[in-house]
Amino acid sequence: MKKLFLILLTMFLITSLAIAGDQGKGNPTIVIKTNKGVIDAVLFRDRAPITVENFIRYAEAKHYDGTVFHRVIRNFMIQGGGFDQKFSEKLTRAPIKNEATNGLKNERGTLAMARTSAVDSATAQFFINLKDNVFLDHGVRDFGYAVFGKVTKGMDVVDAISSVPTGPKGPFPSDCPREAVIIESIRVK
Repeated sequence: MKKLFLILLTMFLITSLAIAGDQGKGNPTIVIKTNKGVIDAVLFRDRAPITVENFIRYAEAKHYDGTVFHRVIRNFMIQGGGFDQKFSEKLTRAPIKNEATNGLKNERGTLAMARTSAVDSATAQFFINLKDNVFLDHGVRDFGYAVFGKVTKGMDVVDAISSVPTGPKGPFPSDCPREAVIIESIRVK
């Protein structure tokens, strides 16, 4: 009886440790609260682990709170996460490796990392694709832009943001919303 109890206890402990070890390794979901509404998205940690961990670190540090979608191009994408409402650029950590080779495509509703012309230059800025942007995929015109998530709810909010009047504003010569589109917060569920 004692031996059976020890075996069952051991099996319980092993199972508990395995479950605890798996926590946090799935694909997390986030809530992007904006002054235009709420957007929910799943992050593909299984396909873009470096990018997702980077994004979550910024979200948990409240880096995105009070930033704006500063670049809105109808029928293309909305970009944000790098500037506050006064267009001061937020400080970032070091750039991350570009995971555009992960097989994910820049399809409508996907989240991808913004970067400069340098392949591994993404930090905090991200964009949401408004349509299938095949030319942003790995190997089409260059290394590509790493997709790391997809909108699961609130695409109507994304579309509403894409329809705001834009033009020159602050340091941007074009495509900046005339009235601020504010990212109030991004939280991991």
